[in-house]
Amino acid sequence: MSHVLIVDDERDLAELIDFNLRGAGFTTRVAFTGEAALTAARDQSPDVVLLDLMLPDLSGIEVCRHLRANPRLRDVLIVMLTAKSEEADRIRGFEVGADDYVVKPFSVRELVLRLKAILRRSSAPQDGTPPLALGPLRLDVTQHRFFVEEKETPLTALEFRLLEFLMARLGRVQTREQLLEQVWGLSSALETRTIDTHVMRLRDKLGPARALLETVRGVGYRIVDPAAG
Repeated sequence: MSHVLIVDDERDLAELIDFNLRGAGFTTRVAFTGEAALTAARDQSPDVVLLDLMLPDLSGIEVCRHLRANPRLRDVLIVMLTAKSEEADRIRGFEVGADDYVVKPFSVRELVLRLKAILRRSSAPQDGTPPLALGPLRLDVTQHRFFVEEKETPLTALEFRLLEFLMARLGRVQTREQLLEQVWGLSSALETRTIDTHVMRLRDKLGPARALLETVRGVGYRIVDPAAG
């Protein structure tokens, strides 16, 4: 049974999400401030944090940064909740380690399905999977570690799965719709701009190998083999 920490100062919304998640089989805890959220996370490590960007004390960005800095909590899945839909706000969330982003107002039923999909993807068995290596990149799927030129580079859970998916399909173009369905586990009818933002952040983390993650204009993305050139 997955545990979700709901962080939102809109009490009616937080309680509505809480009610629906409990009905879907999750265990939950609600926090109405950033400080309360950090205390709750330290008391009981959540599997997912639903984190509002606008809080009365600490911002959601600050809470996310604190969670990622805690060795015991850094792998927790973080889904940002916000009334802001501007690209800059979305990028800020991803920069500090958010895994996904949901813009208010949203369907609570869709939110429940999205959380189930994210958790299903993150809990897929990986034991015995050999590391994926390409040029200066090495992705250790079993240990969930990523290296660039043998220097470990942190990735969020979704960035890790996105890179794994592309590296396992070397040279093959993956459409945004395919990535949304196969990596995020979501319907391709939903907005796909989040894919572009994740790819941008992931490309930055590839360092000297950033050119290996190619954009195929009007189609999607692929990872290419440097030796093939």
